[in-house]
Amino acid sequence: MDNIRLFLIMALAYTGYLLWQAWQQDYAPAPAAHEVSQSIQAADADQAVPQVPDVAGIDGATPQTPEKKAAGKTATGSKIITVTTDTLKVSIDTLGGTIVETLLLKYPVSIQQPDVKYRLMSRSPDDFFIAQNGLLGGKDVEAPNHEALYRAEQTEYQLAEGKNELSVDLQWTGANGVKVTKRYRFTRGSHKVELEHIVENASAAPWQVREYRQLQRGKPANTKSKGMISRAFVGGVAWDPEDKYQKYDFDDLKAGKLDKEVTGGWIAMIQHYFLTAEIPPTNEPRHFYSKGLANGHYVIGEYSPAVNVAPGSRHVFSGSIYMGPKDQDTLEQIAEGLDLVVDYGWLTLLAKPMYEILSWINSVVGNWGWTIIIFTILIKAVFFKLSEASYRSMAKMRNLTPRIQALKDRYGDDKQRMQAAMMEIYKKEKINPLGGCLPMLIQMPFFIALYWVLMESVELRQAPWILWIKDLSVMDPHYVLPVIMGISMFIQQKLNPAPPDPMQAKLMMALPFVFTIMFAFFPSGLVLYWVMNNILSIAQQWVITKRMEEQAKAA
Repeated sequence: MDNIRLFLIMALAYTGYLLWQAWQQDYAPAPAAHEVSQSIQAADADQAVPQVPDVAGIDGATPQTPEKKAAGKTATGSKIITVTTDTLKVSIDTLGGTIVETLLLKYPVSIQQPDVKYRLMSRSPDDFFIAQNGLLGGKDVEAPNHEALYRAEQTEYQLAEGKNELSVDLQWTGANGVKVTKRYRFTRGSHKVELEHIVENASAAPWQVREYRQLQRGKPANTKSKGMISRAFVGGVAWDPEDKYQKYDFDDLKAGKLDKEVTGGWIAMIQHYFLTAEIPPTNEPRHFYSKGLANGHYVIGEYSPAVNVAPGSRHVFSGSIYMGPKDQDTLEQIAEGLDLVVDYGWLTLLAKPMYEILSWINSVVGNWGWTIIIFTILIKAVFFKLSEASYRSMAKMRNLTPRIQALKDRYGDDKQRMQAAMMEIYKKEKINPLGGCLPMLIQMPFFIALYWVLMESVELRQAPWILWIKDLSVMDPHYVLPVIMGISMFIQQKLNPAPPDPMQAKLMMALPFVFTIMFAFFPSGLVLYWVMNNILSIAQQWVITKRMEEQAKAA
């Protein structure tokens, strides 16, 4: 029994350490948002963007030559176009029509900085992340890739009151008369942006082109997993009907491990709480690819088959790009499998139903703090009988403490004879030595699954509870909940039988203090769950212990 208890203590402590370590990594200070500097001119843009990926040059498609690109830049230069809706503020460079910055207007960086919006995409070196797209022509055919210069009628676009859509058109015209319109279409209340390349062939010859779209980003710091529990994944992901959801870390992207033909899928770069995804039409074939660039950046992309546009005709390449939060309800409506970017890890089978139950409770009570409390009560009700058996076993063990102490006095350091005598008492009193430990071990996966739900669900980001708890996804700023948790843990220990081994007894006495310090850095929502669980456990255990003591006296 003592060895089992010690193992449980060590397992609980190690699990707590891993959770704390993962939380510390995930909640490292995020880069502050900033406006795109107007000083980022075409020359800087040239250094920031790579050449069109080699994989997109299959079947005779080649990028625009550097000479043509440089000539276009020298003639007019590039500009930054700013597009503002109720949900997004997007900066687009006319050099390539590339999205070089995205601010999420409904998601502040922190509660303390409500006016500073979360920056999802940026051309800043410390968190480089952009969305490139364009067309590739056949051999010796000029086509507007992400290094071509577009024209725009204005540099500021804003979704007007009473309007639900806003279109931003970028124009490019080739020397042979081919005209391409790159059209971004924004919708009120949405983080999804429709993107079209409208090709109008006014030349006298057929024009063969393919469309490509790619996400390019630098590698953030601290993306490696540590221990048994991984931090929130940062990197590339893809989904297709055959292989379903696949993750690609930065080493995988560099090695070009994504290289497949797909019909009906999507690609994305994801991070904690947010993502950017390229979503082609479901009924059109695409080639998915990845690669590493010489500048140290990483690319995940897709391109279409080559299309022949006859003289005097037009063709439209369509698709959408999502730049926003990992809102599961929204994502599953946009594309099949897109909600899987909310990754609960190896406990998804437990975490997913937990999230659904939590969401339903929150839709009724409207507060995530009270939602966690109600959910804890439900979990406690599910395990009521199991916990009752555990507490009965502990109460019996507590009643046996004097007899165990007598055995210790009798046998001294002869642990073998003492263990045999203890097992004889357990057998006679019908006590299962595992009875007090097994229920806690069974509930451990539920605790870890809830950790992932609280970590991955953007709905809990900056969600308040009461009084000083303004954000359940970050630590308690005044350490009130961790202290209450430590006190409740200490009370629980007093209700349990003390270990006969003095060393284990000292270790048990130290645990409340150790866990208080550890939980001080946990998300307050998780600490709230633990506190509520402890309070309910204390109440249940106290009632059962009193009953058992009264029964023992009556006997």
